[in-house]
Amino acid sequence: MFYKNARLLTENGLEPFDIAVENGFVTGILNPAAEGKSFSSEGEAVISLKNKIILPGFIDVHVHLREPGFFYKEGVKSGTAAASAGGYTAVCAMPNLNPFPDSVEHLAVEEEIIKKDASIAVYPYGCITEGERGEKLADMEQLAERVVAFSDDGKGVQNPALMEEAMRRAKSLGKIVAAHSEDESLLFGGYIHDGAYAKAHGHRGISSASEYKQIERDLALAKKIGHKHHVCHISTKESVKLIRRAKADGADVTCETAPHYLLLSDEDLREEGRFKMNPPLRSKADRDALIEGILDGTIDMIATDHAPHSAEEKSKGLAGSAFGISGLETAFALLYTNFVKKNIFSLTKLVELMSINPAKRFGIAGGWLGKGKRADFTVFDLDKKSIIDGKKFISKGKSTPFDGYEVFGECAMTIYNGRVVWQRSSTEK
Repeated sequence: MFYKNARLLTENGLEPFDIAVENGFVTGILNPAAEGKSFSSEGEAVISLKNKIILPGFIDVHVHLREPGFFYKEGVKSGTAAASAGGYTAVCAMPNLNPFPDSVEHLAVEEEIIKKDASIAVYPYGCITEGERGEKLADMEQLAERVVAFSDDGKGVQNPALMEEAMRRAKSLGKIVAAHSEDESLLFGGYIHDGAYAKAHGHRGISSASEYKQIERDLALAKKIGHKHHVCHISTKESVKLIRRAKADGADVTCETAPHYLLLSDEDLREEGRFKMNPPLRSKADRDALIEGILDGTIDMIATDHAPHSAEEKSKGLAGSAFGISGLETAFALLYTNFVKKNIFSLTKLVELMSINPAKRFGIAGGWLGKGKRADFTVFDLDKKSIIDGKKFISKGKSTPFDGYEVFGECAMTIYNGRVVWQRSSTEK
């Protein structure tokens, strides 16, 4: 297969390139203008990508595919289809499932579904504790070779001694602990940020301390143990400051945030379930600190925390709706439109956040496109303008706070392992 007339992101910016793919691998990359020649493609399949760019396939280290256990919310088939439509060629599946992947027997249920239904790479997480109850460690030794990392996402590990033991075991196994940092004693029954909107509208607020105090605890443990630690979905200015300081002190720590925390604050809240997620939308000061954390390298990657729910579960306002939104199909366009087009950071930086850094940290194939590498890449029309409409999502979860947003950057095609797994009908052949 030959992909011709595209622009490829290089260290010199966007340059014209042709790409040859065979047996799932990139076998050639050629700049016809610079090299004065082109691939001989007579009798071969050729896709013309004129006016489009090729980027390495995105990698999302924080996705809820909901299967097994919650198929009505999402499934591996629908979730990976949504991911490929957003330009992703790999996702890491969080473990709050039924059964929880806290043993090899339970993990095998998820693995069988992935093998049968996934259209892109899916790397499952294993649980830190049995059933995510925070009482006893999961069978980490048996799970280690079959999971990308360990997490109890959806819940913080409340017992510091248990978390320390989990880190020690993970270190001995060469695995990351990806922590959902949440001190339940500081939640106070809240469900949105404990800020001006909550006070003005009579809502119970979630304190910022519920996040950053547990991050502070875990960073101290990670530094003490010398463990590879990852902090999920940070949302507060204090979290950014703590992680920045820990990195300066030599801790082996990375972190992620999500598009909604970079683009929205509690001033954008409405009395609708599509604005409810955990962590919640914080203040403008928190949002600004997260952006600064992106710019100075404190924040290593952007994940979606794609967390689909049924329409009924998201129809009960801020107080009664389930936590979580769908984000795989909108992430790149939102970030490109609001940061790259506005010259806040570069397209190269965005690719680092969405592909290169996740691949490096979690040991996932991909991250950059090159000869001899697996053919995982995505094709975008950066000039294509569209309006976000959650009702049109491929994901079963239609809930997004970005309904009605005008964005640039449409995914025209996604290639995983050399196969086209997503293609818009408008793409020129």
